[in-house]
Amino acid sequence: MKRLIMLLAFVAVGAAVAGGYWYWQQGSGAKGAEKAKAKGGKGAKGGGATLIVSAVRAVSKPMPVLIEAVGTVEPEQSVQVRAQVSGVLQTIAFREGDKVKAGQVLFEIDPRTFRAQYNQAQAALERDKAQLENARAQQQRLEPLLKREFITRQEYDVAVTSAKSLEATVQAGQAAVEQARIQLDYARIVAPISGRTGQLAVRAGNLVPASGGGVPLVTINSTDPVLVGFSVPERQLEDIRRFQNEKDMRIEILPDRLGPPVATGRLVFVDNTVTPQTGTVLLKTRVDNPKEAIWPGQFVNVRVVLTVEQEAVVVPEIAVQPGQNGPFVYLVDADSKVEVRQVRVSRQLGNEMVIAEGVKAGDHVITEIPQALRPGATVRLADEAGGSGEKRKGKGGKKGEGKGKPADGDAAKPAAAQ
Repeated sequence: MKRLIMLLAFVAVGAAVAGGYWYWQQGSGAKGAEKAKAKGGKGAKGGGATLIVSAVRAVSKPMPVLIEAVGTVEPEQSVQVRAQVSGVLQTIAFREGDKVKAGQVLFEIDPRTFRAQYNQAQAALERDKAQLENARAQQQRLEPLLKREFITRQEYDVAVTSAKSLEATVQAGQAAVEQARIQLDYARIVAPISGRTGQLAVRAGNLVPASGGGVPLVTINSTDPVLVGFSVPERQLEDIRRFQNEKDMRIEILPDRLGPPVATGRLVFVDNTVTPQTGTVLLKTRVDNPKEAIWPGQFVNVRVVLTVEQEAVVVPEIAVQPGQNGPFVYLVDADSKVEVRQVRVSRQLGNEMVIAEGVKAGDHVITEIPQALRPGATVRLADEAGGSGEKRKGKGGKKGEGKGKPADGDAAKPAAAQ
């Protein structure tokens, strides 16, 4: 009996709790509906408050027509300096990485052996010259004697032959002297071009062999001007060749893709074949590099400016949205309604997009897209909303009082009445 009474008591308590919860839910729902009706006005029909969006006008301005690629900086001249005579490296007249001028002395090899050879060849030449003078004098003395027939013709011919032989000997001696002088000059190694030196391969005191193998003593690369080699797809070659001789065409070099160009040059080389493996064509430009802003071997961004489109329609990059059917933008029409417009992007330059179709100059394009934005929605521009807010602030006298505030007050009255 006691168990039955306790069971009935538990059932009664549970029913009372369930009834209270149901009554509380009904009251909260009614209050929420009235509050939404007071605030939104059209909330019962599913509408919402007018969205405020940021938008800019598409502008028309000159924009370059360009091709972008990645290139490699090359020295216009590069020379591997090697010894032309063997010997002990005595002096290094520069430091690694120095800029040198053509004709500047770089290395000196021990010249004593070559100087001795030069002196020996010079002495032999002087000896041969003296013998030649004596032979010529002998020929001159015998010539009148031959006319008087005091000597035979054979004796005179021997004197003439001896003089001519000594003339040839003197010429050979002069060549030997010149060769010895060249060998002596080779002991002083000079820079063949102007440029910047690289890493030294041999230090002073080492025996260096004559050229013909092994590593070079140093490599000199010219850094001003330099060449920049880059490849473009074969389909773009026709455009490049069409504008190649136009004065507006130029090639800009940018270490940073979004930064300013550090060098500008002209096209100097177009390869005579398309690379079959990649379908690209190699091109080169020569640019001045007095401040050495770019370095041989460096990868750089290359921008080929073919021409300048004077009235290009431009919008910010953030205004263009990707879509399944291609890029599109949100426009605000004359009735402040949102319209979705498919566009065709011609090219991008920095943070700006050049639009070929879909937008005209003066159109309002939305740059910040709210999540709740839908085609056909009514919106207000942020600058217009900000201006009306200032006016309301001046008229109301108190900060924050505007057209939206009475709705909150009105919504509070039914809640208090309940």
